[in-house]
Amino acid sequence: MELDSGRLLALVAMFVPLSLVSLGGGTSIFADMHRQAVEVQGWMTDQEFADLFAISRAAPGPGSLVAALVGWKAAGFWGALVAALALFVPTAVLMYATGLWWHGGRHAVLRRAIERGLRPVAVGLILAGSYRILQADGAGWLQVGTMAVSAWAGMRGFGPYGLLAGVAVAYGGMGWAQGA
Repeated sequence: MELDSGRLLALVAMFVPLSLVSLGGGTSIFADMHRQAVEVQGWMTDQEFADLFAISRAAPGPGSLVAALVGWKAAGFWGALVAALALFVPTAVLMYATGLWWHGGRHAVLRRAIERGLRPVAVGLILAGSYRILQADGAGWLQVGTMAVSAWAGMRGFGPYGLLAGVAVAYGGMGWAQGA
């Protein structure tokens, strides 16, 4: 693929802002990443984005590595490199600066207020990203319902292993009931 500086700049313009608002981790930006890559830029289809997401989840490392795959799809090797750097470098710089301030200890009341205020924002962004991935993959009511029940159970303190076992048993029971 030929080096396309316009696409590389579009990747920077897409991923730097996402980097700075990725509260709650990479999952919190999947909805807007999908919107930008599929609907705004037209670099891929819904299914291609869902496939890239699945690959990023199967690979070792953070799930936000999907950014490099989006960059690869948009502009080859240089797109992957630019997208990864545009996503990870601004956050790293911001976290370093915030960490210096945060551990100064002089602003304990403000820190607690920031933590309480950003918690629901992070949860909302993560749920929006998860829902968007389910939509892109063509998920039905069963998958969306599973996501909702899993989110509820997680917020109530249920451990992930018991939750996974419960979902597996429920899906197995539904499959057995359909086959009977």
